[in-house]
Amino acid sequence: MWILRSSEADGSLTFRLPNGTSRTMGRGPRADFIVEAALVSRVHCRFTGGNETLDVEDLSSTNGVFINDARVEKGHLTNGDRLRIGRLELSVEQVSH
Repeated sequence: MWILRSSEADGSLTFRLPNGTSRTMGRGPRADFIVEAALVSRVHCRFTGGNETLDVEDLSSTNGVFINDARVEKGHLTNGDRLRIGRLELSVEQVSH
């Protein structure tokens, strides 16, 4: 299980992604994980949860996807990484059952 948690002081946004599943994130109603944040596209990126990594793919967003401050089209996230889409920064955590 992967957890994406906003870096805001209140940790107001938390998304859970089980291994073997895929979800999209964006500000539009078609996204699986909906976020209301500046500079986020309607369907910004797609996550695929794996056993060792959480894969992320930019879905032609306007403002890109950043892993630990490096812009990527496709990338692998691991425990402790930081993900930024638009002005939203999320921490990545892997938890086991």
